[in-house]
Amino acid sequence: MSAPRLNRRLTLEMRQRLADGGGGYEEVWVPLGDIWADVQPRTGRERAEVGVPVSAVAYRIVVRATPHGSASRPMPHQRFREGERIFPILAVADCGSDGRFLTCFAQEEVVS
Repeated sequence: MSAPRLNRRLTLEMRQRLADGGGGYEEVWVPLGDIWADVQPRTGRERAEVGVPVSAVAYRIVVRATPHGSASRPMPHQRFREGERIFPILAVADCGSDGRFLTCFAQEEVVS
């Protein structure tokens, strides 16, 4: 495997619940830090949700590996942000046998 080109800076974010003062909560996305990544588009499709067309594109995002338990290690249910673009992380796997990189499988959805 050739080394990935980590040439795009993404912000790793995690969802947190904050008390709203009325007994409920509000969900907000908290940045965990910036990560350099190789972002490669995969397949795409369009579907209708409540009569509105939504395009969805799958991405393979490769980042440097960090130890399990580290706050900077991406996990499913977190997301990457690049400006206004959002890439929810669906799954994470080791990339290669040397353990130097992680592959994050993400999907970006855009209302057409």
